[in-house]
Amino acid sequence: MDLGGAMRIVGLTGGIASGKSTASKEFEALGVPIIDADKVARAASKKGTLAWRRIVLTFGKEILQEDGEINRGRLGEIIFSDHAKRKALNSAMSFSIGIGLYWELFKHWIKGTKVVIMDVPLLFEAKLDRLTKPIIVVWVDPETQEARLVKRDKISKELALKKISSQLSLDEKRDRADIVIDNTSSIEAMKQQVQDIYKEIVATPSTMKELLFSRRGIFFLLATTIFGLWWLKG
Repeated sequence: MDLGGAMRIVGLTGGIASGKSTASKEFEALGVPIIDADKVARAASKKGTLAWRRIVLTFGKEILQEDGEINRGRLGEIIFSDHAKRKALNSAMSFSIGIGLYWELFKHWIKGTKVVIMDVPLLFEAKLDRLTKPIIVVWVDPETQEARLVKRDKISKELALKKISSQLSLDEKRDRADIVIDNTSSIEAMKQQVQDIYKEIVATPSTMKELLFSRRGIFFLLATTIFGLWWLKG
């Protein structure tokens, strides 16, 4: 894999019960590092953190467990049924999650990672699609998504539809994607798509933007700037 010293940041998103997590694990099995936004969010909202304090201030101590950590199940019930409260949660956590994601990216950049995948459920909503290229969306039709969610979480059809409608539709995400994984059939078929996409990603030459923000690119810009200032001064 040779991307000219650049790091390719791939966006991976989908919807609830679409199979995004399974696809993420398949990419990881192929050796691609994954930055999981959900894990970053959990770490960012641990007891005592800035995000934790903002969440408690917004929703009250009623959403805390006995150990002081956030009761994510209770919080999920609150935001899934109330758009305003869902927006308030995103506002309370967005800064801390953003810092966490950028820190993970920076660590991979320093290490010289060639390809990294950002696994972000709210990739478009958080406008992180501007940072990633290509964008991969794991898509299923609405009927399949609903049936899988009901079976997976053992919930009613009504609650499943409420959870699905709380997110940007998979059809809209599909229309904004560069690459679509159709996960309406078998796991084997999805795995084959992941393998084909992986080959395509690593074989595609670096873009000008990727080269510009590579370690070599940054070094070149710094060297050029220093030389220019020295020349003007002389």
